[in-house]
Amino acid sequence: MPGTARRPRDAGRRRFEALTMRRLATALETGPSSLYAHVVNKEELDELLIGRLCARIDLPEPDPARWRQQITGVCTQLRDQYLRYPGTSRAAFAAAPSDLDTLRVGEGLLAILLAGGIPPQVAAWAMDSLMLYVNAYSLELSMADKRHERGDGAWVVEREELLRRFAALPDTYPHTWRHAEELTAGTTHDRFDFTLGLMLDGIESARSRT
Repeated sequence: MPGTARRPRDAGRRRFEALTMRRLATALETGPSSLYAHVVNKEELDELLIGRLCARIDLPEPDPARWRQQITGVCTQLRDQYLRYPGTSRAAFAAAPSDLDTLRVGEGLLAILLAGGIPPQVAAWAMDSLMLYVNAYSLELSMADKRHERGDGAWVVEREELLRRFAALPDTYPHTWRHAEELTAGTTHDRFDFTLGLMLDGIESARSRT
């Protein structure tokens, strides 16, 4: 639930939206046209950026006994890389990766799932779902941070304010009113771990049904 999370801010972070061909050319003291000798368009530049972040991911040797912990560890690393550069995860949506460093993370996740006894088809779709969730989670937090920096308190509010709003709801929202504490509990990273756990439970259940 937007607004219920509290996490440290990194003043050194740079936003993905600020990266343009023109600004990159200026930083490199060249013209935008010169960049097209190296990348076809902004989308290819985005893919290279995602690949650079993925290159920092430490992929463990697959351990059948620890496959769940290993999957969680890789997803957490990927999340943290995206959050260092807010908005970067947007570039990963609806794109078929071809960068070798990006493909390396997918290969690593697939290897861990297969080592855990997950059937190939389940493992393939599970890998896709896990990466989609990490992308979406990271993008939502970057959007919340951006609105918070703009002072858009109507969308990003503190937990105390959410509790106050829920307490003022009419009788037609009895469950929201009664369980406001549960609805606003935990940090976003608590929810991230919880959701990954649910997804891994489902993956493990699919293994037993196959």
